[in-house]
Amino acid sequence: MQSPSSSVQPVRDFIAYIRVEAGLSAATVEAYQRDIKDLEQDLHANGVGGIMDAGPADLADHLRRLHREKSLQPTSIARHLATIRVLYRFLHANRRLPADPARLLERPTRWRKLPGVLSPKQMKLLLEAPSSEHGQMWIRDRAMLELMYAAGLRASEVGAIRLNEYHDDLGLVTVTGKGQKQRLVPIGTPAQEWTSRYLQDLRPRLMRFNDGRDDHRLLLSFTGKPLERVAVWQIVRKYAAIVGMKDVHPHMLRHSFATHLVTGGADLRVVQELLGHADIGTTQVYTHVDRSQLREVVKTHHPRP
Repeated sequence: MQSPSSSVQPVRDFIAYIRVEAGLSAATVEAYQRDIKDLEQDLHANGVGGIMDAGPADLADHLRRLHREKSLQPTSIARHLATIRVLYRFLHANRRLPADPARLLERPTRWRKLPGVLSPKQMKLLLEAPSSEHGQMWIRDRAMLELMYAAGLRASEVGAIRLNEYHDDLGLVTVTGKGQKQRLVPIGTPAQEWTSRYLQDLRPRLMRFNDGRDDHRLLLSFTGKPLERVAVWQIVRKYAAIVGMKDVHPHMLRHSFATHLVTGGADLRVVQELLGHADIGTTQVYTHVDRSQLREVVKTHHPRP
């Protein structure tokens, strides 16, 4: 059995690989690091020397404990599994391990859970929640919420948008997603109107506080600095609470964007492009439409309804 320290350098090499060569975003790299730390701590606690000593049964037991003892959601367990598979594939490919112990771990397709989605009525309530009663930043908050729903943005994506990536004349926004991949997403009139109002009425005032350290970001904090991912979470939760909704998070706006498009008849391939999904299988989760709509589609389009 190797000492725990024997895994330090291989893991460092792996992190360097996904950050530099694979070009994953900082948020994704941090998620990988957290998952690896959880794995190592769990292996040690259950008598396994470390990452370099784990076998297929040890890894499977780890995933089961995430479900039984930590009560993680299926999507979180799926992410842990993805981390484990990529880590051990790297270690094996680079001859750090003679075999890949994660090779036969089952893919979590049966764990997939329908994402939480707001109805169009709930979405309207959330978008219209910011008002002058909620402080001077309410215009920025309204613009942020409108952009997130209009373009299906992640929390990290909306905060990363730069001024030259917002194309008001074209009604488009350039979004930098996972792996630094960029996509052009059209936005509707409400998002344009509120973003323009923010740029005209509020952003110039915020610029006075930051001495030019805004990094040319579109959305700024009260101190004039770029809006961080944590702040986006806080803003979404704040206005959800104001309108009486619980357990609402930024990704729910993205889920709602995709679901409402698919429900409205949008082609799944188009939604895939808008979301920036590399695999159409990831987008297919949004095909969950209610039975009444399915019946209506058959009634409208089938030759013998």
